[in-house]
Amino acid sequence: MCDEKTARDADRFLTGEGKLTRRQFGALSAGAGLAMLLPSPANAQAVTETDVDVPTPDGTADCYFVHPSDGAYPGVIVWPDILGLRPAFRMMGRRLAESGYSVLVVNPFYRNARAPVVPEGASFQDEATRNIVFPLAGALNADTHVTDARAFVEFLDAQGAVDTNRKIGTTGYCMGGPIVMRTAAAAPDRIGAGASFHGGGLVTDADDSPHLLIPEMDAQFLFAIAENDDESDPEAKNVLRQSFDAAGLEAEIEVYAGALHGWCPPDSAVYHEAQAERAWSRLLVLFENALG
Repeated sequence: MCDEKTARDADRFLTGEGKLTRRQFGALSAGAGLAMLLPSPANAQAVTETDVDVPTPDGTADCYFVHPSDGAYPGVIVWPDILGLRPAFRMMGRRLAESGYSVLVVNPFYRNARAPVVPEGASFQDEATRNIVFPLAGALNADTHVTDARAFVEFLDAQGAVDTNRKIGTTGYCMGGPIVMRTAAAAPDRIGAGASFHGGGLVTDADDSPHLLIPEMDAQFLFAIAENDDESDPEAKNVLRQSFDAAGLEAEIEVYAGALHGWCPPDSAVYHEAQAERAWSRLLVLFENALG
């Protein structure tokens, strides 16, 4: 979960032996340096990308839609982390489209601001950035997650580039993890696969805890858990396993050694290339198996 502890853990990572200083990281991010380079998949398909406005019950969500230029493919909804829709997530969406998916990367904060909500190169380690995104994230809740999810599913199903005979996949990072679970429960007839990368708040004591929705889902799942998130709540992974087993649903649940909360996006201060690539490979396996 993105909080002050997350920032402290990242600071320790950045200032550790052989690691970037915060100033070096900021310069690299602002310059779209090496950390922003992602390898294209083998036999990458040519893609078409557009900025789209998606109607929802609460307004209009500005999103990024990218898909192979010819044909129809399984749809995918991508829920970004707390820094929102930005160049790194556009790159990740494009990379997924190159592998044969029609991808909608959403701006979860559209009710209050169009994307990007933070300047290019902004870091969660900076208090000024946290002061922007915490109120935006705090304005969202289980109800907004569900209404947005249904609107985005409806949008995808209306696109010629989406094969509606195949299930939709969804991925979420950080705060997007719980939204992925709520998406799968909100549209069980359409969501066939969900993946949470360093997702926070998946198992809580609240009545609307995402894990309580598992019996309402009909999807295979991947949970890629950060090592420090697991240290903070080691029982969460066990509850997830028990809940998916009880529902008769497949779920791959793994703690990624050496990976800190936020390790997957390439513009993250704690980006861990090797573990991020391994998580990406598991995502592709999940989608291949669950979406066809």
